[in-house]
Amino acid sequence: MQNSLMTKPRSSDLGVLRFRYLGAHEVEELADLWGALHQQHTVTAPHLSDIISTVSMDESWRRRRAQYIDWLADPDTMAILAENGDDLAGYTMVTVRENTHGSWDRGERVAVVQTFAIDPEYTGTEVGSKLLEEVRRQLAGMGVRDIEFSALATASEDIRFLEREGFRPFVTTMVCRVDGFGAHD
Repeated sequence: MQNSLMTKPRSSDLGVLRFRYLGAHEVEELADLWGALHQQHTVTAPHLSDIISTVSMDESWRRRRAQYIDWLADPDTMAILAENGDDLAGYTMVTVRENTHGSWDRGERVAVVQTFAIDPEYTGTEVGSKLLEEVRRQLAGMGVRDIEFSALATASEDIRFLEREGFRPFVTTMVCRVDGFGAHD
């Protein structure tokens, strides 16, 4: 999962934000916003460079675009583009999966925010909050109760934003190479 909130502050009067739901044939519109997110990822997580290699922006978009097209084959997947006039302010890609019941009652299905990208020019303008509000409204109408939203561990501004929006830490994902260091007892 790839998420970021692009934390460069900007004081701006947002005006009326419009949401547009995209189909697979419109995914190309997200390329520039994905590019900004890709760049933010490489800046935010340099601590991973010794175990996870980054790819070029073009390769990153090629891979993500293909994933978006696959996800959008499911009618429950939402690609929501936030527009401020003619500007693309941000977008989110949200999938819905069946919930495997375990220790917590999370309902039959759980939403997963696969991507959440805000144009750096719109950071601090409530675009992220309004986009999440639209996601929640749609998911409630589908009977989905829980949303999973991953953030890079070093993206403290993103984590603070999510906590202000009512999210709480749930699972920590750790990564390493298969041929990485062994256990140190």
